[in-house]
Amino acid sequence: MTTNARGNTIVRDGPWGFFFLLAYIGAAIYFVSLSNGSFWGVIIGLLQAIAWPVYVVFHVLTLIGA
Repeated sequence: MTTNARGNTIVRDGPWGFFFLLAYIGAAIYFVSLSNGSFWGVIIGLLQAIAWPVYVVFHVLTLIGA
């Protein structure tokens, strides 16, 4: 009889994933609504929706003088 040395791993990150999905959808709606409606404007809006937390962290660090 062999024993399995590996244990079970249970990951419960579902609520955070859902929160980040809602944040992305909200940011995508915001940035796409600011675009001019062209194909590349929408693509740029979707890319900005991915990167908006970087801008927030940058501005917060600038405000605190770090």
